[in-house]
Amino acid sequence: MKRRAFITFLAGAAAVSPLAARAQQPATPVIGFLNNSSADLNARLVRAFHQGLSETGFVEGKNVAIEYRWAGGQTDRLPALAADLVRRRVTVIAATGPAVLPAKAATTIIPIVFQGGFDPVGMGLVASLNRPGGNLTGVTTLGGELGPKRLELLHEVVPAASNIALLVNPIGPNAESDSKTMPAAARTLGLQLQVLNASTARELDIVFTTLVERRAGALVIGPDAFFSNQLEQLAALALRHAVPTIYQFEFAAAGGLMSYGASVADTGRLVGVYTGRVLKGEKPADLPVQQATKIELIINLKTAKALGLTIPLALLARADEVIE
Repeated sequence: MKRRAFITFLAGAAAVSPLAARAQQPATPVIGFLNNSSADLNARLVRAFHQGLSETGFVEGKNVAIEYRWAGGQTDRLPALAADLVRRRVTVIAATGPAVLPAKAATTIIPIVFQGGFDPVGMGLVASLNRPGGNLTGVTTLGGELGPKRLELLHEVVPAASNIALLVNPIGPNAESDSKTMPAAARTLGLQLQVLNASTARELDIVFTTLVERRAGALVIGPDAFFSNQLEQLAALALRHAVPTIYQFEFAAAGGLMSYGASVADTGRLVGVYTGRVLKGEKPADLPVQQATKIELIINLKTAKALGLTIPLALLARADEVIE
């Protein structure tokens, strides 16, 4: 080879090599995060999810990207949002609560890590908890099982109230079980329980008017995705009508009196860890469904004061968090 031709060859190789190296680098994996609610109401969940990812070596914007899809409380939007994530060929989908079934319907190929207070075997999401067997695995939380304990906690705060109401979503998945288990728990405490229904924001206004008319001394809200999307409205209505109320997750943070339920931080972290493990190559079929067992009691003292309530010191001592 002539000297001039050899130099030209070397120059060309030097120019091509960086391009070839970049072409050989693996593409950044993309997580599809699908949620029925909004980013504002799920800030703690997202932070915990990021923490779980970091424990497996993934950091958003560094070595993984996240496509967030929020339905804003409009469950009927979830199928289209799930389909959009599938079209974008995300690496894995993290789906919470009501978003799980639309995600499952959208793909049998893309791995899905779910989170929710439901029976994944009974819903047909997985073959078994130990061996999911398909493209789904995830984390379940205690939901309706905690109803009797919520009633007990509320009774500690307002022991003089013998007439308690239970709010359920009649078209929600937990309506039947709540309506069966809660009356028995009320009888054990010597309480009268009234079951009220609401599945729309307008019906919530009617429910609280009914509570006052029936002289219900307190309210337990049954776990449901619809109610979780209406936390601020529920907290405001409870305060306006002076009804001591307990619910799960972020209710106290939204202004409600008490929250008692699965730890959002613990659950979100576990989902993040599983998502990271899938990104590393593990198959959902081989990852047993986990149950988040950490439960949190959160009390809002500001709301208690507005309601004219004195929270027993023994109950405050048992609280995981007190909002002042």
